[in-house]
Amino acid sequence: MPDRAPQPVDRQLPTDEARDLISLVRDIAQREIAPGAAAEEDAGRFPREVFSLLSEAGLLGLPYDSEYGGGDQPYEVYLQVLEELAAARLTVGLGVSVHTLASYALAAYGTKQQQVEHLPAMLGGGLLGAYCLSEPASGSDAASLRTKAVRDGDEWVITGTKAWITHGGIADFYTVMARTGEEGPRGITAFLVPGDAEGLSGAAPEKKMGLKGSPTAQVHFDGVRVSDDRRIGEEGQGFAIALASLDSGRLGIAACAIGVAQAALDEAVAYAAGRRQFGRPIADFQGLRFMLADMATQIEAGRALYLAAARLRDAGLPFAKQAAMAKLHCTDTAMKVTTDAVQILGGYGYTADFPAERYMREAKVLQIVEGTNQIQRMVIARHLAGPETR
Repeated sequence: MPDRAPQPVDRQLPTDEARDLISLVRDIAQREIAPGAAAEEDAGRFPREVFSLLSEAGLLGLPYDSEYGGGDQPYEVYLQVLEELAAARLTVGLGVSVHTLASYALAAYGTKQQQVEHLPAMLGGGLLGAYCLSEPASGSDAASLRTKAVRDGDEWVITGTKAWITHGGIADFYTVMARTGEEGPRGITAFLVPGDAEGLSGAAPEKKMGLKGSPTAQVHFDGVRVSDDRRIGEEGQGFAIALASLDSGRLGIAACAIGVAQAALDEAVAYAAGRRQFGRPIADFQGLRFMLADMATQIEAGRALYLAAARLRDAGLPFAKQAAMAKLHCTDTAMKVTTDAVQILGGYGYTADFPAERYMREAKVLQIVEGTNQIQRMVIARHLAGPETR
Protein backbone atom coordinates (compact mmCIF):
# COMPACT_ATOMS: atom_id res chain seq x y z
CA MET A 1 0.00 0.00 0.00
CA PRO A 2 1.52 3.41 -0.92
CA ASP A 3 2.51 5.78 1.83
CA ARG A 4 0.43 8.91 2.13
CA ALA A 5 1.84 11.34 4.65
CA PRO A 6 -0.83 13.36 6.46
CA GLN A 7 -0.89 17.06 5.77
CA PRO A 8 -0.18 19.23 8.84
CA VAL A 9 -3.22 20.94 10.32
CA ASP A 10 -3.60 24.45 8.88
CA ARG A 11 -3.58 26.51 12.05
CA GLN A 12 -4.49 30.16 12.52
CA LEU A 13 -1.90 31.35 15.04
CA PRO A 14 -1.69 34.84 16.55
CA THR A 15 2.05 35.51 16.13
CA ASP A 16 5.15 34.46 14.20
CA GLU A 17 6.53 33.22 17.52
CA ALA A 18 3.56 30.88 17.85
CA ARG A 19 4.08 29.56 14.32
CA ASP A 20 7.73 28.87 15.10
CA LEU A 21 6.68 27.14 18.30
CA ILE A 22 4.28 24.82 16.47
CA SER A 23 7.03 24.00 13.95
CA LEU A 24 9.35 23.09 16.83
CA VAL A 25 6.71 20.89 18.43
CA ARG A 26 5.99 19.10 15.15
CA ASP A 27 9.68 18.42 14.68
CA ILE A 28 10.02 16.98 18.20
CA ALA A 29 6.85 14.94 17.74
CA GLN A 30 8.00 13.43 14.45
CA ARG A 31 11.58 12.72 15.55
CA GLU A 32 11.30 11.87 19.24
CA ILE A 33 7.73 10.83 20.04
CA ALA A 34 5.80 9.21 17.20
CA PRO A 35 8.36 6.61 16.02
CA GLY A 36 8.35 4.63 19.25
CA ALA A 37 4.79 5.33 20.37
CA ALA A 38 3.16 2.02 19.40
CA ALA A 39 5.89 -0.23 20.80
CA GLU A 40 6.26 1.75 24.01
CA GLU A 41 2.51 1.86 24.63
CA ASP A 42 2.33 -1.88 24.08
CA ALA A 43 5.16 -2.36 26.58
CA GLY A 44 3.61 0.09 29.06
CA ARG A 45 6.73 2.25 29.06
CA PHE A 46 6.56 5.84 30.30
CA PRO A 47 8.86 8.11 28.24
CA ARG A 48 10.40 10.19 31.02
CA GLU A 49 13.25 11.23 28.74
CA VAL A 50 10.72 12.87 26.39
CA PHE A 51 9.43 15.00 29.25
CA SER A 52 12.98 16.00 30.09
CA LEU A 53 13.42 17.06 26.48
CA LEU A 54 10.15 19.00 26.54
CA SER A 55 11.25 20.74 29.73
CA GLU A 56 14.58 21.71 28.16
CA ALA A 57 12.69 23.07 25.14
CA GLY A 58 10.47 25.21 27.38
CA LEU A 59 7.31 23.24 26.60
CA LEU A 60 6.23 22.29 30.14
CA GLY A 61 5.28 25.78 31.26
CA LEU A 62 3.92 27.43 28.13
CA PRO A 63 0.88 29.26 29.57
CA TYR A 64 2.73 30.59 32.62
CA ASP A 65 4.74 33.72 33.35
CA SER A 66 8.28 33.84 31.94
CA GLU A 67 9.39 35.43 35.22
CA TYR A 68 9.14 31.94 36.71
CA GLY A 69 10.32 29.92 33.74
CA GLY A 70 7.08 29.83 31.78
CA GLY A 71 6.53 30.56 28.10
CA ASP A 72 4.15 33.55 28.26
CA GLN A 73 1.93 31.85 25.67
CA PRO A 74 -1.83 32.36 25.47
CA TYR A 75 -4.00 29.33 26.02
CA GLU A 76 -5.04 29.26 22.37
CA VAL A 77 -1.41 28.54 21.47
CA TYR A 78 -0.65 26.19 24.37
CA LEU A 79 -3.68 24.03 23.55
CA GLN A 80 -2.63 23.64 19.94
CA VAL A 81 0.77 22.47 21.16
CA LEU A 82 -1.04 19.87 23.27
CA GLU A 83 -3.02 18.76 20.24
CA GLU A 84 0.16 18.21 18.23
CA LEU A 85 1.76 16.22 21.06
CA ALA A 86 -1.34 14.10 21.63
CA ALA A 87 -1.59 13.30 17.92
CA ALA A 88 1.92 11.85 18.13
CA ARG A 89 1.29 10.02 21.42
CA LEU A 90 -1.50 10.63 23.90
CA THR A 91 0.68 9.63 26.86
CA VAL A 92 2.82 12.69 26.12
CA GLY A 93 0.03 15.15 25.34
CA LEU A 94 -2.01 14.12 28.36
CA GLY A 95 1.11 14.15 30.54
CA VAL A 96 1.88 17.75 29.60
CA SER A 97 -1.75 18.69 30.26
CA VAL A 98 -1.69 17.07 33.70
CA HIS A 99 1.64 18.70 34.55
CA THR A 100 0.18 22.08 33.59
CA LEU A 101 -2.89 21.34 35.70
CA ALA A 102 -0.71 20.41 38.68
CA SER A 103 1.21 23.68 38.34
CA TYR A 104 -1.88 25.86 38.10
CA ALA A 105 -2.73 26.14 41.80
CA LEU A 106 0.64 27.57 42.77
CA ALA A 107 0.86 29.78 39.67
CA ALA A 108 -2.60 31.27 40.25
CA TYR A 109 -3.02 31.20 44.04
CA GLY A 110 0.47 30.95 45.53
CA THR A 111 2.22 33.78 47.29
CA LYS A 112 5.02 35.63 45.55
CA GLN A 113 7.52 33.88 47.81
CA GLN A 114 6.09 30.46 46.98
CA GLN A 115 6.16 31.19 43.27
CA VAL A 116 9.76 32.39 43.35
CA GLU A 117 10.82 29.36 45.37
CA HIS A 118 9.00 26.59 43.50
CA LEU A 119 7.73 27.58 40.06
CA PRO A 120 11.04 27.78 38.15
CA ALA A 121 11.81 24.12 38.90
CA MET A 122 8.20 23.08 38.21
CA LEU A 123 7.95 24.88 34.89
CA GLY A 124 11.42 24.50 33.42
CA GLY A 125 13.59 22.53 35.78
CA GLY A 126 12.84 19.02 34.59
CA LEU A 127 10.24 18.25 37.27
CA LEU A 128 7.00 16.41 36.54
CA GLY A 129 3.77 17.07 38.44
CA ALA A 130 0.60 15.24 39.44
CA TYR A 131 -2.82 16.50 40.56
CA CYS A 132 -4.47 14.78 43.51
CA LEU A 133 -8.20 15.35 43.93
CA SER A 134 -10.01 12.04 43.29
CA GLU A 135 -10.15 9.27 45.89
CA PRO A 136 -11.36 5.66 45.88
CA ALA A 137 -14.77 6.72 47.20
CA SER A 138 -14.99 10.26 45.78
CA GLY A 139 -14.73 10.73 42.05
CA SER A 140 -17.48 12.88 40.58
CA ASP A 141 -18.47 13.86 44.15
CA ALA A 142 -15.06 15.39 44.79
CA ALA A 143 -16.27 17.58 47.66
CA SER A 144 -16.74 14.45 49.80
CA LEU A 145 -13.02 13.63 49.82
CA ARG A 146 -11.67 12.05 53.04
CA THR A 147 -7.90 12.64 52.92
CA LYS A 148 -7.11 14.76 55.98
CA ALA A 149 -4.49 17.37 56.78
CA VAL A 150 -4.17 18.08 60.51
CA ARG A 151 -2.23 21.08 61.77
CA ASP A 152 0.73 20.38 64.05
CA GLY A 153 2.49 23.62 64.88
CA ASP A 154 4.00 25.02 61.71
CA GLU A 155 3.38 21.77 59.84
CA TRP A 156 0.48 19.82 58.41
CA VAL A 157 0.19 16.03 58.66
CA ILE A 158 -1.55 14.52 55.63
CA THR A 159 -3.16 11.08 55.81
CA GLY A 160 -5.29 9.35 53.19
CA THR A 161 -5.35 7.84 49.72
CA LYS A 162 -5.80 9.49 46.36
CA ALA A 163 -6.92 7.49 43.32
CA TRP A 164 -6.65 7.62 39.54
CA ILE A 165 -3.59 9.85 39.72
CA THR A 166 -1.77 10.35 36.43
CA HIS A 167 1.98 10.13 37.14
CA GLY A 168 1.12 8.62 40.53
CA GLY A 169 4.26 7.20 42.12
CA ILE A 170 6.67 8.85 39.66
CA ALA A 171 5.83 12.56 39.98
CA ASP A 172 8.29 15.02 41.50
CA PHE A 173 5.52 17.08 43.10
CA TYR A 174 1.84 16.61 43.89
CA THR A 175 -0.84 19.28 44.19
CA VAL A 176 -3.02 17.73 46.87
CA MET A 177 -6.52 18.61 48.06
CA ALA A 178 -7.07 17.55 51.68
CA ARG A 179 -9.71 18.14 54.32
CA THR A 180 -8.67 20.59 57.01
CA GLY A 181 -12.07 21.56 58.34
CA GLU A 182 -15.81 20.95 58.06
CA GLU A 183 -17.49 18.47 55.74
CA GLY A 184 -18.21 19.61 52.23
CA PRO A 185 -16.40 21.96 49.87
CA ARG A 186 -15.55 24.66 52.44
CA GLY A 187 -13.35 22.37 54.51
CA ILE A 188 -10.77 21.58 51.82
CA THR A 189 -7.28 23.08 51.49
CA ALA A 190 -4.63 22.76 48.79
CA PHE A 191 -1.00 21.73 49.43
CA LEU A 192 2.15 21.36 47.36
CA VAL A 193 3.76 18.07 48.40
CA PRO A 194 7.22 16.99 47.19
CA GLY A 195 7.33 13.59 45.53
CA ASP A 196 10.05 12.33 47.88
CA ALA A 197 8.22 13.27 51.09
CA GLU A 198 8.50 10.67 53.83
CA GLY A 199 5.31 8.64 54.06
CA LEU A 200 4.27 9.24 50.44
CA SER A 201 4.10 6.16 48.21
CA GLY A 202 2.53 5.10 44.96
CA ALA A 203 0.66 1.85 44.49
CA ALA A 204 1.17 -0.42 41.49
CA PRO A 205 -0.17 1.28 38.35
CA GLU A 206 -3.67 0.37 37.23
CA LYS A 207 -3.96 -2.14 34.38
CA LYS A 208 -5.86 -0.16 31.77
CA MET A 209 -7.59 -0.70 28.46
CA GLY A 210 -5.49 1.99 26.81
CA LEU A 211 -2.97 4.72 27.57
CA LYS A 212 -0.76 1.99 28.99
CA GLY A 213 2.41 4.07 28.86
CA SER A 214 0.96 6.67 31.23
CA PRO A 215 1.05 5.43 34.83
CA THR A 216 -2.24 5.84 36.69
CA ALA A 217 -2.05 4.83 40.34
CA GLN A 218 -3.28 5.35 43.85
CA VAL A 219 -1.06 7.57 45.97
CA HIS A 220 -0.90 6.93 49.72
CA PHE A 221 -0.18 9.62 52.30
CA ASP A 222 0.83 7.99 55.57
CA GLY A 223 1.39 10.87 57.97
CA VAL A 224 3.16 12.99 55.34
CA ARG A 225 4.45 16.20 56.91
CA VAL A 226 4.61 19.45 54.97
CA SER A 227 5.35 22.91 56.30
CA ASP A 228 2.67 25.57 56.31
CA ASP A 229 4.56 27.45 53.61
CA ARG A 230 3.51 24.66 51.26
CA ARG A 231 -0.16 25.42 51.82
CA ILE A 232 -1.58 27.03 48.66
CA GLY A 233 -4.15 29.75 49.20
CA GLU A 234 -6.20 30.13 52.35
CA GLU A 235 -7.45 27.35 54.57
CA GLY A 236 -10.77 26.16 53.14
CA GLN A 237 -10.05 27.59 49.67
CA GLY A 238 -8.88 24.29 48.21
CA PHE A 239 -12.09 23.23 46.52
CA ALA A 240 -12.47 26.55 44.74
CA ILE A 241 -8.85 26.20 43.59
CA ALA A 242 -9.58 22.66 42.41
CA LEU A 243 -12.58 23.75 40.35
CA ALA A 244 -10.68 26.65 38.79
CA SER A 245 -7.85 24.27 37.92
CA LEU A 246 -10.27 21.85 36.28
CA ASP A 247 -11.88 24.54 34.11
CA SER A 248 -8.50 25.07 32.47
CA GLY A 249 -7.59 21.38 32.61
CA ARG A 250 -10.73 20.42 30.69
CA LEU A 251 -9.54 22.53 27.80
CA GLY A 252 -6.32 20.51 27.84
CA ILE A 253 -8.29 17.28 27.62
CA ALA A 254 -10.36 18.71 24.75
CA ALA A 255 -7.22 19.58 22.81
CA CYS A 256 -5.72 16.14 23.44
CA ALA A 257 -8.94 14.53 22.23
CA ILE A 258 -8.82 16.45 18.96
CA GLY A 259 -5.20 15.41 18.56
CA VAL A 260 -6.12 11.73 18.85
CA ALA A 261 -9.09 12.19 16.51
CA GLN A 262 -6.90 13.96 13.94
CA ALA A 263 -4.36 11.13 14.06
CA ALA A 264 -7.15 8.60 13.52
CA LEU A 265 -8.55 10.57 10.58
CA ASP A 266 -5.11 10.82 8.99
CA GLU A 267 -4.69 7.07 9.33
CA ALA A 268 -8.14 6.41 7.84
CA VAL A 269 -7.56 8.72 4.86
CA ALA A 270 -4.17 7.17 4.10
CA TYR A 271 -5.57 3.65 4.31
CA ALA A 272 -8.62 4.46 2.18
CA ALA A 273 -6.43 6.00 -0.51
CA GLY A 274 -4.16 2.96 -0.69
CA ARG A 275 -6.54 0.06 -0.15
CA ARG A 276 -8.07 -1.22 -3.40
CA GLN A 277 -11.23 -3.30 -3.72
CA PHE A 278 -13.32 -3.99 -6.82
CA GLY A 279 -10.54 -2.50 -8.91
CA ARG A 280 -10.31 0.92 -7.31
CA PRO A 281 -9.33 2.65 -4.03
CA ILE A 282 -11.97 2.28 -1.35
CA ALA A 283 -11.78 6.07 -0.96
CA ASP A 284 -13.79 6.20 -4.22
CA PHE A 285 -16.87 4.69 -2.55
CA GLN A 286 -19.42 7.27 -1.51
CA GLY A 287 -20.37 5.63 1.78
CA LEU A 288 -16.78 5.75 2.97
CA ARG A 289 -16.19 9.25 1.58
CA PHE A 290 -19.14 10.50 3.61
CA MET A 291 -17.69 8.91 6.75
CA LEU A 292 -14.39 10.71 6.19
CA ALA A 293 -16.20 14.00 5.57
CA ASP A 294 -18.20 13.65 8.79
CA MET A 295 -15.06 12.78 10.76
CA ALA A 296 -13.21 15.84 9.44
CA THR A 297 -16.17 18.14 10.09
CA GLN A 298 -16.53 17.04 13.71
CA ILE A 299 -12.80 17.50 14.29
CA GLU A 300 -12.87 21.03 12.88
CA ALA A 301 -15.93 21.84 15.00
CA GLY A 302 -14.20 20.54 18.13
CA ARG A 303 -11.04 22.50 17.39
CA ALA A 304 -13.06 25.68 16.90
CA LEU A 305 -14.92 25.07 20.15
CA TYR A 306 -11.85 24.57 22.33
CA LEU A 307 -10.13 27.57 20.73
CA ALA A 308 -13.17 29.78 21.32
CA ALA A 309 -13.13 28.81 25.01
CA ALA A 310 -9.37 29.41 25.17
CA ARG A 311 -9.76 32.90 23.73
CA LEU A 312 -12.34 33.74 26.38
CA ARG A 313 -9.86 32.57 29.02
CA ASP A 314 -7.06 34.60 27.45
CA ALA A 315 -9.30 37.69 27.52
CA GLY A 316 -10.02 37.22 31.23
CA LEU A 317 -13.69 36.43 30.58
CA PRO A 318 -15.77 33.61 32.12
CA PHE A 319 -15.21 30.38 30.22
CA ALA A 320 -16.35 27.54 32.50
CA LYS A 321 -19.45 26.72 30.43
CA GLN A 322 -17.47 26.76 27.19
CA ALA A 323 -14.73 24.62 28.74
CA ALA A 324 -17.32 22.01 29.72
CA MET A 325 -18.82 22.14 26.22
CA ALA A 326 -15.39 21.74 24.64
CA LYS A 327 -14.46 18.81 26.85
CA LEU A 328 -17.81 17.14 26.15
CA HIS A 329 -17.86 17.65 22.39
CA CYS A 330 -14.18 17.00 21.70
CA THR A 331 -13.96 13.78 23.68
CA ASP A 332 -17.22 12.44 22.24
CA THR A 333 -15.84 13.33 18.81
CA ALA A 334 -12.61 11.46 19.54
CA MET A 335 -14.57 8.35 20.50
CA LYS A 336 -16.73 8.51 17.36
CA VAL A 337 -13.89 9.32 14.96
CA THR A 338 -11.57 6.61 16.28
CA THR A 339 -14.38 4.05 16.14
CA ASP A 340 -15.09 5.04 12.54
CA ALA A 341 -11.38 4.82 11.72
CA VAL A 342 -11.34 1.21 12.91
CA GLN A 343 -14.39 0.53 10.74
CA ILE A 344 -12.77 2.05 7.66
CA LEU A 345 -9.70 -0.15 8.11
CA GLY A 346 -11.97 -3.18 8.50
CA GLY A 347 -10.25 -6.28 9.86
CA TYR A 348 -6.91 -4.50 9.79
CA GLY A 349 -8.35 -1.83 12.05
CA TYR A 350 -8.94 -4.44 14.73
CA THR A 351 -5.29 -5.51 14.75
CA ALA A 352 -2.32 -3.94 16.49
CA ASP A 353 -0.52 -3.78 13.14
CA PHE A 354 -2.25 -0.44 12.60
CA PRO A 355 -2.68 2.33 15.21
CA ALA A 356 -6.43 2.78 14.77
CA GLU A 357 -7.34 0.30 17.54
CA ARG A 358 -4.92 2.04 19.93
CA TYR A 359 -6.48 5.41 19.19
CA MET A 360 -9.92 3.94 19.89
CA ARG A 361 -8.85 2.48 23.23
CA GLU A 362 -7.16 5.71 24.22
CA ALA A 363 -10.09 7.92 23.24
CA LYS A 364 -12.40 6.21 25.72
CA VAL A 365 -10.61 7.46 28.81
CA LEU A 366 -10.88 11.06 27.64
CA GLN A 367 -14.65 10.85 28.15
CA ILE A 368 -13.98 10.00 31.81
CA VAL A 369 -10.98 11.98 33.11
CA GLU A 370 -11.24 15.46 34.67
CA GLY A 371 -14.99 15.19 35.00
CA THR A 372 -17.01 12.57 33.14
CA ASN A 373 -19.04 13.76 30.20
CA GLN A 374 -22.17 13.29 32.28
CA ILE A 375 -20.72 15.80 34.75
CA GLN A 376 -19.95 18.18 31.87
CA ARG A 377 -23.61 18.07 30.88
CA MET A 378 -24.56 18.93 34.45
CA VAL A 379 -22.16 21.89 34.43
CA ILE A 380 -23.53 23.17 31.15
CA ALA A 381 -27.14 22.77 32.31
CA ARG A 382 -26.43 24.72 35.52
CA HIS A 383 -25.17 27.63 33.44
CA LEU A 384 -28.35 27.46 31.37
CA ALA A 385 -31.04 26.72 33.95
CA GLY A 386 -29.44 27.35 37.34
CA PRO A 387 -28.65 24.87 40.12
CA GLU A 388 -30.77 21.78 40.54
CA THR A 389 -33.60 22.02 43.08
CA ARG A 390 -33.49 19.58 45.95
